[in-house]
Amino acid sequence: MGDLRPGPPQLRPGRALAHNTGASGLGSPHRSDRRSPQTPRGARQSDPVGRPGTTPPVPGRPTSFLLLLLLGLPALLFTLITWQVMAGGPLVRVDERVSRALIHPDRFSELLADLGNVQAGVPVLVLALGYVAVRGGRAGVERWWLPPLAAAVLMALVPAFVVPLKDWTARPGTPAVPPSVGYFPSGHTATAVVTYGAATLLLLPWLRTAWARRALALGCAAVVLAVSYGLVRRGYHWPLDIVASWCLCTVLLTGLVLVISRSTAPVSRSTRRSSAGTPSSRTGPS
Repeated sequence: MGDLRPGPPQLRPGRALAHNTGASGLGSPHRSDRRSPQTPRGARQSDPVGRPGTTPPVPGRPTSFLLLLLLGLPALLFTLITWQVMAGGPLVRVDERVSRALIHPDRFSELLADLGNVQAGVPVLVLALGYVAVRGGRAGVERWWLPPLAAAVLMALVPAFVVPLKDWTARPGTPAVPPSVGYFPSGHTATAVVTYGAATLLLLPWLRTAWARRALALGCAAVVLAVSYGLVRRGYHWPLDIVASWCLCTVLLTGLVLVISRSTAPVSRSTRRSSAGTPSSRTGPS
């Protein structure tokens, strides 16, 4: 039945009055008349897990997902490769065919492989440790010592992981090296990834321009790839030895990223304040 009540039609609260209730107060508004249409970001309530009620994307979620990928996928791939090496599975046969196609010992590939020596990589990391420690201490960054210490501990952990794995897997070397075992995973690759990678991660927050940060990251990747190529080309390692070290060191470097990102007083903010123009920051050379 329709509305048969006499008299003028009555106003009903609903969507038609949603835009007028802010002034008249009639009906059941969809938006409170006590709040402005543009609610400040800081005034919004947090959700049950403590994140501010901002519009998507919510800060923090993509980073957590990326960290999960950097930890889970390399660990899973490393486990798969190790199982194949131990069982002599199909990946090992493919690995041997790829090695036969790529191997060609020469002086250039040997020089590239030597960049993964401890004598080449560790001094680079030590220089980065000293630079970051001095800069952090002078800038007054809280816990400035934590990232350099974490990087040094990470380098010490490399042989603690790699040497037992070499002994356990006991994989023979390629035909280009004397008969022996203990080539999986590649220690030279692990040294290169951790030393050059950790040095890059330590220095990135201190670089002022995106171009400099991009150049440093690309340079680090180029050196690691050059070492990996030299090891395979020279015949020092099978390709799977290299890939396994990549996976293992990705997990280790992700731990360093967590330490750097969770340090108090981010470096970038401290650097901006010191260069912004406070009187105390103007005393002395920059």
